[in-house]
Amino acid sequence: MRDGLKRLHQLIMDPEELRHVPTVLMQCGIRFVLVESLPSSKVDGVTTLIDGLPVIGMSLRYDRIDNFWFVLIHEIEHVLERHGERGEIKIDTELEGERASDSFTISEEERVANRAAANFCFSDEELAKFIARTQFYTSEKDILGFARRLEVHPGIVVGRFQYRTGKYDFLRKYQVKIRQYMTQSANVDGWGQIAQVSL
Repeated sequence: MRDGLKRLHQLIMDPEELRHVPTVLMQCGIRFVLVESLPSSKVDGVTTLIDGLPVIGMSLRYDRIDNFWFVLIHEIEHVLERHGERGEIKIDTELEGERASDSFTISEEERVANRAAANFCFSDEELAKFIARTQFYTSEKDILGFARRLEVHPGIVVGRFQYRTGKYDFLRKYQVKIRQYMTQSANVDGWGQIAQVSL
C-alpha cells in the first residue's frame, strides 16, 4: 500500500483521474465500495476486514474533491497502521467536524489517521508558509499558483485553506463534485445502483 499511495498521489491533479482509485486499491489488496449515506447518517468512511482482507467504504456524504481525498487517506491510514485488526469496524463520522475543531476528543488512532490525511497532498508546513506570505489578502490567483506549484487540484488547496483560516465560503467553486467519476469504476450501492452481494 505504501507504493499504492505514490500511485494515488499521481491522481490528485484531475478529478477525472479518480476513476482509477478503485483499481489502485484492488491491486494493493484493498476492496473499495461506495455506499450512499442515509439522510440522517453522518458516516464518512468505514474500514474493516472481511476474510482477512481490508475493505474501505465511503459515503461521499460531502461530494467534493478535498473531502474525498481526506476521507480516503484517513481510511487507508487505518489499514496501514493495522487499526481494527482484531475484527472491529472503524466507523468514521463527522470527519469534517473533527477537522474543523481541535476541541474534539478523539483517539490516538484517529489523530494519526487525520494527520496522514491532512498531509497527503501537501504538508501543513507548506500551507502555513503560503498563508504567512498572503495573510493580508489571499487572491484566487495566489491559490491557483500554489496549486499549480504543488501539482494538486485547486479544490484541495481551497479546502485546506478554508479549514486553516475558517473562511468556508472562499472559492468554493473549485471544490468540484467527484461522485460522477468515482461511480464509473467503484463497487457502488446507492444513487440508483445496487452493489453485488459479495465484494
